[in-house]
Amino acid sequence: MADQEQTPVFQIQRMYLKDLSLEQPNSPQILTEQQPPQVEINLGVSAETITDGIYEVCVTATVTTKIADKTLFLVEAKQAGIFEIRNIPQDQLQAIIGIACPGMVYPYLRAIISDICTRAGFPPVMLAEVNFQAMYEAQQQQLAAQGNGGDVA
Repeated sequence: MADQEQTPVFQIQRMYLKDLSLEQPNSPQILTEQQPPQVEINLGVSAETITDGIYEVCVTATVTTKIADKTLFLVEAKQAGIFEIRNIPQDQLQAIIGIACPGMVYPYLRAIISDICTRAGFPPVMLAEVNFQAMYEAQQQQLAAQGNGGDVA
């Protein structure tokens, strides 16, 4: 029985859309513009402990599309997952929460962004693949430079 208690556990408990927003502040006038839009995409990852061994990991995307200085549309979506992670060393736990979990959540977020743009009457915005390991390592380096221990969970 003691061996079972020490067995590493990594399970997806649930994936869900936590927040979704679409704004078209300059419609319908801007829809007649013929210029190609400029698209800006910002991504963020956050994690929090729900209870012992249970973590919520959120990946947020904000897509801002402008023609000249006017917003064509703005989409913000937050996709989340709840993960059970137990009996993992702390240094590995942080990497799992910062790399593996966002990597599992992100495909759902990509689909939602593409779908909401299409449903709003625009061509789909296809979010590029993301190297969450590089993102995590850059975050850890930044935290180390600030003198913080870099705890994710």
